[in-house]
Parts: sequence; structure tokens; C-alpha cells
Amino acid sequence: MYDRVTAARLVDRVIVATDDERILRAVRGFGGHAEMTRGDHATGTDRIAEVAAELGEEFDTVLNVQGDEPELEPGSVDRLVEVIREHRDCSVATLACRFRQRKDAESPNNVKVVLDGQGRALYFSRSLVPYARDAEQLSAEACPWLLHVGIYAYRRNFLLKLANMAATPLERLEKLEQLRVLENGYAIAVGLVDRAAIGVDTPEDYAAFVERYKRSAKC
Repeated sequence: MYDRVTAARLVDRVIVATDDERILRAVRGFGGHAEMTRGDHATGTDRIAEVAAELGEEFDTVLNVQGDEPELEPGSVDRLVEVIREHRDCSVATLACRFRQRKDAESPNNVKVVLDGQGRALYFSRSLVPYARDAEQLSAEACPWLLHVGIYAYRRNFLLKLANMAATPLERLEKLEQLRVLENGYAIAVGLVDRAAIGVDTPEDYAAFVERYKRSAKC
């Protein structure tokens, strides 16, 4: 994951924020930059906010890329940076891509996002939104649902503010912390990419990733 983000053209510095000494040693062992944080953070956003506060004013934009998507395209990271640069009125930016199949959109494990005409998020949900009243008339090519790709770019000053905001009702209901931003009246810009990376959430996911990695290394 460190290598993928480092390969992005528009990223100046990559820092692993962790509360685990094993991760700290592993990252520093291959020459990477890692910072130890407190162990009581409720979210990854809170964890990176602690590191961002220590960086001072050196950087005005901070990305949050979690460590469970080792096949993330570096180009997607660059697209995220471009989106927050393009939307100067937004404090946060994220990404989305189109679902290829309705059955994937129906899964509550896949978060959906609905956009306005300016490419900003109207809502995020685990439910199938928008609701297609005449869904039987939709072709595969007309699939209207967008999968949220969970990486973020924050204005540094807003990130520090966000970390001190209380959890909001919709956030608690959907278990989606990005709703805290919307419920407090802030805009989230959303850029589209061709596809999402395959996440590693279980031991089985990890084993499958290792096999794909071995095959690609042989090519």
C-alpha cells in the first residue's frame, strides 16, 4: 500500500499513522515514514488528524488512504488530489465508480453515493440509492448506482475541526463517518474513476491478494 501511494505523481509525502509497534517497525524497516499515534482513536480520520496537527502548516491538504487496498491505482490517488484542487469550495474530496452489476449495488457492504449536478455528494448510504421505481426498464449500461471508493482528501484545517465534531445521527445510523461532514453542512466533492480496488478485509481476501500478486510478479 505504501508503494502504491508513493507512486502517485501528486503526493509529496507518505506517512503511515499507526498505534501498533509491529506496523511501525515494519514500515521503518523498509525505509518508510511511520508515526506512532494514541491507541484510543475511534476512526482513521481521528488518527490522521493527530499526525496532521503535528505537521503544522507545511501541508494544506491531507489524504486518508487506508491500508487495506494494496491494489489501489496510483492514478486514483492523483485523481483525488485533482478533485480537491478543482473544487475550491469543498473541504473534503473522495472518489466513486459505477457498479457493473445490480447485485453488487444491493449489498450493504458496498456504500453508495448520490451526486448533485456539480459533482458533490448529496448522500451516502448502505441502502440502494437512488431508488429506481422502474428498475425493470434499466439496461446494464444504464445502471445509475455509484460505489463509494473510500479514500479522502481534506483541507488540513478542516480535518482538525472534523476530528473534534461529535458523531451525528445519520452517521450513527448508517455507520458511515462521512455523513458527519454532510450533516454539519460541509460539501464533499466526488471524482469518478474507472474502478475500485479490491479490499482486503478477511484472511481469505489476503490469501487471494497474495496469489494475484505472485502471478503479476511472474509476468
